Amino acid sequence: MKNTLRIILAATLLVAAFGCSPLKKMQEQAENVIVKCDPQVLECIAGSIDATVTVTYPADYFNPKAILEVTPVLVYDGGEVVGEKLYYQGPKVKENYTVVSPDGQTVTEKIHFDYVKGVEKSVFELRGVAMNKKKTKTAELPSKKVADGVNTTYMLVQQGGVVGSKADSYQEVIPSTAEGQIQFAYNSAELRNSELKGQSMKDFLAALDEIAGNNRKTVTGTEIIAYASPEGSVELNDALSAKRGDSGNKAWNKLTKKYDIAAPDVQSKGEDWDGFQQLVGESNIEDKDLILRVLSMYSDPNVRESEIRNMSEVFTTLKSEVLPGLRRSRLIANVEYQNYTADELKQLSKDDIDALDEEALLRAATLVDEPAEKERIYKQAIDKFDSNRAKLNLAAVYMSEGKKAEAEQVLATAKDDADAKATKGVIALRNGDTEAAEKYFAESGTPEAKASQGAIDILNGKYDKAASELAGAPGCQHNTALAYILVGKLDQAAAALGNECDAKCCCPAKCAYLRAIIAARQGKESEVKANLEKAYEDAELKERAKTDIEFADYNL
Repeated sequence: MKNTLRIILAATLLVAAFGCSPLKKMQEQAENVIVKCDPQVLECIAGSIDATVTVTYPADYFNPKAILEVTPVLVYDGGEVVGEKLYYQGPKVKENYTVVSPDGQTVTEKIHFDYVKGVEKSVFELRGVAMNKKKTKTAELPSKKVADGVNTTYMLVQQGGVVGSKADSYQEVIPSTAEGQIQFAYNSAELRNSELKGQSMKDFLAALDEIAGNNRKTVTGTEIIAYASPEGSVELNDALSAKRGDSGNKAWNKLTKKYDIAAPDVQSKGEDWDGFQQLVGESNIEDKDLILRVLSMYSDPNVRESEIRNMSEVFTTLKSEVLPGLRRSRLIANVEYQNYTADELKQLSKDDIDALDEEALLRAATLVDEPAEKERIYKQAIDKFDSNRAKLNLAAVYMSEGKKAEAEQVLATAKDDADAKATKGVIALRNGDTEAAEKYFAESGTPEAKASQGAIDILNGKYDKAASELAGAPGCQHNTALAYILVGKLDQAAAALGNECDAKCCCPAKCAYLRAIIAARQGKESEVKANLEKAYEDAELKERAKTDIEFADYNL
């Protein structure tokens, strides 16, 4: 009987002891510990998930002789990511852990996880184990939920880089002029028969004949511009210039009767100081620099003439070599030449490619859709003109087809300018050599290079820099909008995308997905669903949306 009583008493004392255990107390009162997380939604940046966790232990919770082991864990469907363990101790424990006072204390820790696929839909929790100071007894604490999900929006970045092309200088309409000049004697506006039959007028009329017989050329306007040489009073020369304009008009009416062209606009310019400066600059006059300096020093025509006349020997030369050429009327026909149309260029590129010059070949290549046709035309421009622009553009075509080796080969023969370096940077980027790519982009500085660097900046978590690099980027605005989303500038992100994807957009489904994210952050549910419907044309995006924390508040 006594033995039975002893056993019962021992069991009672054991239960009592266990019930009063400091570890058990910490286990039972764990719900009073307050945990906060910044950010409240975890975000993955450059492959890392980092957060600041603040834990507040209430008074009388942490036993002076206890040790607490805390394990940060991301739990997701199919696995979990375990962070570095954290250790805390009461003041009576002789370890080197963070001390927590029994009177209550708040501790703050930096938590880090490496990204693994699947954590987008996850739970971040803290798992605790309380133990005595000898670590011989333990009590597992209830897990503390800290946050839900991981934002991985930056992973939507388009990583292929932007390859630019060289523009052509092809002109659909080429302006030109046909011109003849009538010279006048000193202080005279009288038409001389020798001038009407002179070589200048013969050439002018021959040009008008050629225009009349060329269905690609059209006279768009005519004019007569009359001048006087800058000698004598301004008033006299203004009147003389006007009379020469009238004489030029009479010559026009006499010589151009057979042409179906409009009457000329007659202009009188007075003293021709611009022509004077040009002829002096082109001459071999010994003191021409001195004359030109006088012209730059004085704007008053009377002062100019006086200063030049003071150089008596020089003025004598001017009277014989320069001034006679300024006493004139110019008869001008303004002409437009209609170059090959787009349809003609495409046809000539097939039937008579040799008829096209470099600019026409460069333009023709932009008008065809098939990469093989573009390659053929650019190769012709390279063979025929050693065109550096064609080499860069051919490399761009190769890159669009994924032919990096061919692109590198043609770039090796091209001028190593900013555009070439930008394309070389994209090749390095696609080869996984980010260091070389960034070096090329920095040396290039083209809009395409900045856009490609912006993608790298997004991947590296440098969102502000990316937004700056991508502002006004050429081509598709996907990455520009993404950068603005990542820095919280939603209005600018929406503006970058525009209302609809235009012809420059290389990824309409992905751009629609970004619009859905913008709408979700703005609380516009109808726009979220409308844009996701467009995004779902891409099966990967449809699958992504199921676990995307951006849409956690919406029933998808």
